[in-house]
Amino acid sequence: MEMGNQGRATDENQVARQLRFSRLPERIRWDDMVEERPAVTRDSARYTYNPDEWLVRTCL
Repeated sequence: MEMGNQGRATDENQVARQLRFSRLPERIRWDDMVEERPAVTRDSARYTYNPDEWLVRTCL
């Protein structure tokens, strides 16, 4: 009788595997896989130079 129980357990395992692996997972869009971030943080002091302001302060 134990052979019957083992066969039933094997069938249950097979059904569980088929439910889990019978179809591919849902497709993931490319936009959802890519995250864009700047490589370095923006340095606000680097872009504060204004050549017109320098000219007015220095030459006038």
